[in-house]
Amino acid sequence: MSIPSIFFSSKDERERIFHDEQGASTLIALRLISLLPDRLSQPAAIVCIGTDRSTGDSLGPLVGTMLQEKTLSHFHVYGTLEEPIHAVNLEEKINAIRSIHHDAFMIAIDACLGRLKSIGAITIAKGPVRPGAGVNKQLPPVGDIHITGVVNVSGFMEFFVLQNTRLHLVMNMAKTIANGIYEADQQLSRKKFLTNTTFSKDHRHPL
Repeated sequence: MSIPSIFFSSKDERERIFHDEQGASTLIALRLISLLPDRLSQPAAIVCIGTDRSTGDSLGPLVGTMLQEKTLSHFHVYGTLEEPIHAVNLEEKINAIRSIHHDAFMIAIDACLGRLKSIGAITIAKGPVRPGAGVNKQLPPVGDIHITGVVNVSGFMEFFVLQNTRLHLVMNMAKTIANGIYEADQQLSRKKFLTNTTFSKDHRHPL
C-alpha cells in the first residue's frame, strides 16, 4: 500500500477518476496515454504492487492478474495474485525487471488509503509510488508514473483497515483499471497502425 492519498496535492484531485463514474475506463486510458513517452520507444513495464493476504492491499495483484488474461501489445505486466510483488520481494523484483527490460518505463499500480469521500477514486499521475509508506515501511519508490486507488479510510490502524476492506470494492476498482489499461493498449496499436500506413503511402515508389 502506498502513501495515503490524503497527502496528495490539489492537482491530484483533478486527476482522480472514480471507478464507477460513466466512461471511467476510457478516461483512465486517455490519461495514461497522455503520460507515456512519445511513441513509447522504451519498454513499458506495469508493476502491480500488493499482496493477496490483505483484501485492501490486493488491488495491484488483482489488476496484474486481470491484465495477464488479456493480450497486450505495448505493456509487460508484473505482479499477480499468483506471483505478487510486495514488501518482502520488492527490491528483488524491480531489479529483475530492469535486467529484463533495459531502461524500462515503469507504471506502478498500488492501493492507498485516503479521505472518506475519496474511497473508490483512482489517481493517475507522474512520479513514483512509495510502497509501504501508509503502514510505516521504508521501501524504495517505484514508477515513472503511478496509478493508485483509494480503497479505504486512512488515519487509524491502517493495517487493520486494509484487512477489513470490502473485496467487492477492490474487485470493481481493479476491473476499471485493467480495462482502462487494455483500452490504452488498443488505442496505441491503432495509432501505430495508422502511423505506419501513412508512412507507407508517403514513401511509395512512383510507377
